[in-house]
Amino acid sequence: MTQDPFAELKAKQREMWASFTPTAMFTTPVAGHLVKFAGIARGETVLDVGTGTGVVALTAARAGAKVTGLDLTPELLEQARDNARIAQQEENIVWTEGDAEQLPYADASFDVVLSQFGHMFAPRPEVVVAEMRRVLKPGGRVAFATWPPEHVIGRMFAFVGRNSPPPPPGAAPPPQWGHPPTVAERLGERFGVPFFERGIMAFPALSLAHYRLFMERSVGPIQKLMEANSGTPDRLAALRAEFDALIEPYFADNFVRQDYLLTRAQAR
Repeated sequence: MTQDPFAELKAKQREMWASFTPTAMFTTPVAGHLVKFAGIARGETVLDVGTGTGVVALTAARAGAKVTGLDLTPELLEQARDNARIAQQEENIVWTEGDAEQLPYADASFDVVLSQFGHMFAPRPEVVVAEMRRVLKPGGRVAFATWPPEHVIGRMFAFVGRNSPPPPPGAAPPPQWGHPPTVAERLGERFGVPFFERGIMAFPALSLAHYRLFMERSVGPIQKLMEANSGTPDRLAALRAEFDALIEPYFADNFVRQDYLLTRAQAR
């Protein structure tokens, strides 16, 4: 087996997202939207790629599916197992630590592959698409939620990118998965014409500073950026001011409007 050229990047991602648990609660309405959009039916076999704390996997299991949840970060999988116990869905979900670019499943294992803000962090879109298609049964479908580059979370990733060391050559920016023409091109010959739908994740916040502080504590890319500049107060203050200015147009009525894109496509 050839060595993964992105192994170091993935190790950093594994560690970076360990603090994500508090944020996952706010993604639960999106999970409900995604599972409904995907048309999950009782008895279907479902893979949730980048499951995190299991909000999509648990939602699909409650709809009657037999679910497998995969994630790089063991701390998030521990929280997912606890969530399954609370929801009394332990028997309906299998949790796996693993890589979206090297799915540890046989060909044609699943009726549906889902991902909520997960597979988009795999550095090579062509690899993750090939893997998702490989594990789907003939006529199976993929459905996922992503952040468009033109809206607030996509712009937040651009903010992190221009203030951080560059990623390894060949790593695709995650928000490209929120651009419908790019998504259609990536799904290409392996899937039929994709169907898109949009939604809004309303993130409650008492002030811009409250929102930023939450992001600094719970969202890996923001957390790591601020930590990297903690020793230079002037630089840190400038980054925080830039962040607040980015968020301000999306903040009203005590929530930050976070627009997302849903994509669904059937395997060829």
